[in-house]
Amino acid sequence: MNGSRWGAGFNAASRFVAEIEAAAAGKGLLRPGYVLVGDEVFLLDRCRAALLKAFVPPDLRDFCLSDLDLAGTTIFEVLDRAQTPSLMAPFQVVFVRNVRLLYTRGAKKEEFAALDRYFRSPNPQALLVFVADFLRIPSDARRMEMDDKNRFERLTETLGEHCGMVELARVSDDDAMRWVVGTAQEAGVHMEPDAARELVDALGADMMLISSELEKLLLYTLGRGRITLGDVETMVLAAKQRSLYELTDAISSRNRARALALLQGLLNSSDAGEDAAIGHLYMMARTFRQMLVILEKNVRDSRAIWQALWQGFRMPPFAADELIRQARRYKSRRELTRALRLIARADLELRSSPPDKRIVLERLVYDLSSEPKPAPLFASNQLTFEV
Repeated sequence: MNGSRWGAGFNAASRFVAEIEAAAAGKGLLRPGYVLVGDEVFLLDRCRAALLKAFVPPDLRDFCLSDLDLAGTTIFEVLDRAQTPSLMAPFQVVFVRNVRLLYTRGAKKEEFAALDRYFRSPNPQALLVFVADFLRIPSDARRMEMDDKNRFERLTETLGEHCGMVELARVSDDDAMRWVVGTAQEAGVHMEPDAARELVDALGADMMLISSELEKLLLYTLGRGRITLGDVETMVLAAKQRSLYELTDAISSRNRARALALLQGLLNSSDAGEDAAIGHLYMMARTFRQMLVILEKNVRDSRAIWQALWQGFRMPPFAADELIRQARRYKSRRELTRALRLIARADLELRSSPPDKRIVLERLVYDLSSEPKPAPLFASNQLTFEV
């Protein structure tokens, strides 16, 4: 993965891994410290794994590996650990987390002075690794937010004076696709381009999720030598959810014909067929509840959505902007609560063992994608029962 065809994040991680491997083999110089910059967890884990493989023998792990957090440990204690030789191991690796605390609550002159003194004469049997995952480097660095640019410059001016800076930018969709295809190929499996695209799109280029789901797909297709679009749609939950968001998109835009066609496709593609109706209904109710919160809290961009929706009630990253757009098509809270009442009525009907579950869902989608009838002015107390 060292070629220029890879994005900045992959290339930075590859250069770091190569430098660590060369130093471990006695063919290159090891710096006294490194700063892993960025919140791309997949690449952070890759860098950590390379360090552990090179310098932390499994049988000496308790003696040569330290994971310290500045939330509970001072930088002075960190430096004391690095300066003190281990009696049981020839080399120490010290990971330092919550680095952002060095840049808050005051100037921290004493802390940076101590760092400067240490790096003027570092312990050659120790390696300090600062994990600066409090800022985000987008795949296109030109789009980095101003706050993150300022934090990055501050890091460079301080820790960067003594340490190697490893810029772990977010992985772009195209790089994620290439990684998926390449990793599958290394396992002797052909990943169809449409399948790779669907996997990446469905998981919002979240490399940790992509890696996990690809592992499942490789096991699912073991012996076949090929991963198809159908395999992704069958095995990856987010890919199934994508079809549901297409359905709610058609419903919210009042495109009844498209909504009914998408419903048929959703039912026909499901292994359980009509028996999956309750599951589809649950996901639809969840989506409309999310839209209700988005509308009530006036969410206008995907950054604000993570504050509005609590943990466990969030959508996949790829769907955030789409769901905001759908929610804003509704003029009032009343329209969305009407949709939820229609879904609740369909749920009750499905649980009563109707002769044809498909008809129940078709009627629901037909009603959801229709303009609501205005309530009579003299019967406002009947709004609760309007469907």
